[in-house]
Amino acid sequence: MSEQPEAHGPTGSRLLDLVEVMDRLRTHCPWDQRQTHESLVTYLVEETYEVLEAAETGDREHLREELGDLLLQIVFHARIAAEDPDAPWDIDDVAAGIVDKLVRRHPHVFGGAVVADAAEVEANWEQLKAAEKQRSSAVDGVPIGLPALTLAAKLLHRAERAGVTCDRQLMKEDRDPAVEAAEIHLDSEGVGAALFEIVALASRAGVDAEQALRARLRAFADEVRAAERSTTADDAASR
Repeated sequence: MSEQPEAHGPTGSRLLDLVEVMDRLRTHCPWDQRQTHESLVTYLVEETYEVLEAAETGDREHLREELGDLLLQIVFHARIAAEDPDAPWDIDDVAAGIVDKLVRRHPHVFGGAVVADAAEVEANWEQLKAAEKQRSSAVDGVPIGLPALTLAAKLLHRAERAGVTCDRQLMKEDRDPAVEAAEIHLDSEGVGAALFEIVALASRAGVDAEQALRARLRAFADEVRAAERSTTADDAASR
């Protein structure tokens, strides 16, 4: 590779440059040589959150830079995987996998399916995904390692899409959700303030709010699965 690759070329050509740079680093740089999938995890997490921060601030140049750092992590992991003596795969295999998945899960674009709107696209995606993964519950496959608030939103979305509503019986609460909602302003600032107060109360009580919510979410996921099993049993009995 030349010291200064051509500045302009076909879309994607600089990705090839990145792969070549990564190959040289892995071959000649002592620090890069000793990295493993495990040692790079912390960098992958950090770069992901830096991308999120850049996106939230609206700084497009910063976002471009941080996306590059995140892309490096993906190429780095693929380069390490290519060295595996038993089951190697490389960046082309990574790209091939996502290309095949996108084509398979967009039959309205690459096939003859017809959809009415974005909601139907999302529903079809989840149906195809569930069939591919052979999952029995809407909440299966949600990464439990997600930050608690992100995990909560994901589980609630999955549950609602599966027709499992978060009513008082499911949530095992005696409070009226409508009354509670009226006590805070349901906008970004109001919800943020309410969440901050909850975290502050938990801290004063010596409770880890993150872990407390995570424990509640594990129970909620079990409740969703139980509700799904009950619905399936009712449907079978009515046939």
